[in-house]
Order: sequence, then C-alpha cells, then structure tokens
Amino acid sequence: MTSTRTGAAARLLCAAWMLAWLAACGGDTQELQAWMEQQRRDAKPTAQPLTAPKKFDPAPYDSGQMVDPFSSQKLNVAIKQEARQPNSLLASELNRRREPLESYPLDSMSMVGSVVRQGQQFGLLKVDALLYQIKLGDYLGQNYGKITKITETEIAFREIVQDAAGEWTERTSSLQLQEKAR
Repeated sequence: MTSTRTGAAARLLCAAWMLAWLAACGGDTQELQAWMEQQRRDAKPTAQPLTAPKKFDPAPYDSGQMVDPFSSQKLNVAIKQEARQPNSLLASELNRRREPLESYPLDSMSMVGSVVRQGQQFGLLKVDALLYQIKLGDYLGQNYGKITKITETEIAFREIVQDAAGEWTERTSSLQLQEKAR
C-alpha cells in the first residue's frame, strides 16, 4: 500500500509542478506589445520615389543604303584588293585552281595513315566518310593550307591567315595520325 501512496503522491507532485511551470510561461505580455506598437509608430519608410521613365523616340532603320558587314561580296572585294599588292601572300593563291580538300574545314579531317609509293610519301586523310590520298604541294583546309611535309605520323602544312591587325601572315600547323579507338 505504501508504494501506491508513493506513486499517487509523485503523480500529484508532478501535476502541481507542471501547473506552476505553465503559469510562469503565460506571463504578462502587455509590456512587450506596447513596445512593439511604439516601434511601429517610430519607424519611418526610407523608400525613394521613382523617377518618371524617359520618353523613347524610335529612329527608323534604313539599311538600304548601308553595306552589310557580313556580306561575302565585301570580303571578296577585300581579298582581291589584297591580292593586287605586289608582295601579297594571297596573289599566287587566288590565281590557281582550288582543290577538293579546300572546301572542308580542318576539324573535319583526320589523318588515318601514310603510304610510300615509288619513293614518294603520300598521306591518307579521312573526310566525312571518304578517304583521300594527298602528296607534298597539295592544298587542304579553308585557309589556303599547302602541305609541306608528310611523315608516318604527321601531315605538316602552312596556312595563310589574317592576324589581329588585318595583315595576311603564314602559320604552320599539322594533322596528327589518329589511332582507332578500341
């Protein structure tokens, strides 16, 4: 029986403690609410008024009299003028017949091998699904690339390109042998 009394007393003590704790939590909040109201009244907005938008007057676009900056005719005229110069690198390039591999960009070509026939080295280029046999002096790429050397692993060539100042200069480049992925 003592244990029943002790259990009931412990429960009663616990309930009393909880009521006292809850009473302490529900204290007076009137002071806090008064402070919040005072802060709301004292706060002043600092937003700047918006300025009125400026009136937009559209100007008509008359492209009929202007030269199209992306015109291929404009580029052809500039290339022909450059070719007329006495020391021009382009002069000899423009006066020859273009070869089939000059219509493809270099990034679409890959060297797949080389062959030696009658003492002359030939390179094998794959473009799209076609295989081309090339030799020294042949042309490839879209920048007047002329083949200068062919080895078992490389095709070296020189190109004629415009530098940042607009001058035509030579640069060397090469295509490396591409091994088939396994």
